[in-house]
Amino acid sequence: MSKLLKNEELKNYLLITFASIILALGVVGFFTPNMIITGGTAGLSLLLYYITDLSIGTLIVAVNIPLLIVGWKYLGKMFAIKTVFTIAIISLLIDFFDKVLNIQAFVKDPFLGSIFGGIFIGIGLALVIKANASAGGSTIVAKIVASKSEIKPSTVIMVIDSFIILSSLFIFDDTARVLYSIVSIYVSSKIIDTILTGRLNKKVVYLVTNETELLRKLIAKQLGPEGTIIKGDGLYQDQEKKMILLVVEVGKLQVLRQIVKQNDPDGFLIITEATEMLGRGH
Repeated sequence: MSKLLKNEELKNYLLITFASIILALGVVGFFTPNMIITGGTAGLSLLLYYITDLSIGTLIVAVNIPLLIVGWKYLGKMFAIKTVFTIAIISLLIDFFDKVLNIQAFVKDPFLGSIFGGIFIGIGLALVIKANASAGGSTIVAKIVASKSEIKPSTVIMVIDSFIILSSLFIFDDTARVLYSIVSIYVSSKIIDTILTGRLNKKVVYLVTNETELLRKLIAKQLGPEGTIIKGDGLYQDQEKKMILLVVEVGKLQVLRQIVKQNDPDGFLIITEATEMLGRGH
C-alpha cells in the first residue's frame, strides 16, 4: 500500500472517529432524553432501548452483526472493515457518554430535540459517507437488495425507516413523539444532502431559441463564455433545432431573462436545480 493511500486511509479513520463522536452526542444529548428515534438500525436500536434494559451501544452491535455477516461480500473488504470500525466506535462512544460520563440532556424538548438531533445525526452520517464507510444497518440491506433486484437503495432505506416509524406507534403512548421522529429523519436527510452535494447557488438553464448566434454573443459578453450549444431535430418534419445549455448563478438569472426577452420574444427558458457540480472549478 503506497504512502499516499495510507495517509488517505488514516484521514478516513480520523474522520469516522470525529463523525462517530457527533453521532453519539446526537443520540445521548437529544434523542434518548426526549424519547425520539431516527432511521435505520440506529432507530431500531433506540426502539429496543426504550423497552429493554440493554444499553444502546449493545443493541446497535447486536442489530448490525447479523447484517454484517450476511452483507460482508456485498460491501467490499475495505468498505466492510471501515463499516465494522464505525459501528464499533459509535456503540462504544454512546455507552461511554451515557454510562461513564453520564452526559445530561442538551435540551428537554421533543421538538428542539428532533431538530438538533437530526442535525447531529445528519452531520455524522454525511462525514461517515465522505470517509467511504457506512454506519451499517439499512445501508447494508439496501446494497444486498439492490444487487439482487432492480429496486433502488434509496427505496429500500425509505421502506426500512417507514417500518421503524410505524413500529414506534406501538411503543410510544404519545403520537406526537412519532411525528417528531419523522421530523428528525427529514432534517437528517437534508443535512446529508447539503454536506455531500453542497448548497449550490446556481441553476441549470436550457434556452430554446431561433436566435442562437445573437444570444450566444450577448450571453458570453454579459454572463461569461461557459455554455454549450446543443443541436437536434424537432418533432415536426425533422426541423433543425438549437438549444443553449448554461449553468447560471441565481443572481444573474434576471439578466438572462432580459437578454432573451429583448432579443427573442419567442425563445423560452427551462430552469432546473443544479444539485451537484463536479469538475473544473467545483
